[in-house]
Amino acid sequence: MKMIIAIVQDEDSQRVIATLMNEGYSVTKLATTGGFLRVGNTTMMIGVDDEKLDGALAIIENVCKSRKQIATSPSPVAGITGMYVPYPIEVTVGGATVFVLNVDQFKKM
Repeated sequence: MKMIIAIVQDEDSQRVIATLMNEGYSVTKLATTGGFLRVGNTTMMIGVDDEKLDGALAIIENVCKSRKQIATSPSPVAGITGMYVPYPIEVTVGGATVFVLNVDQFKKM
């Protein structure tokens, strides 16, 4: 048995969860925050039998696509100490960070 820990952007989380559940996977959802833009993320824990691992990973990969987004990054104003002006930059967001762990024992109580 395997435990998938998938960290996805909130924007993708509902589609991932719905698709996984429609395919018969059980998903535990945890609300988390982090990353470069400090945006909301969802961490999912998915327990799967070894033979169902590839199917779950394929669903996560198909739903969680990377995309470009404009973000503002503070940049210092020349000659003025402590003064910053927002500067728009293009960043890649989305996708998923996935960990797959071996599970020695599983009990549902």
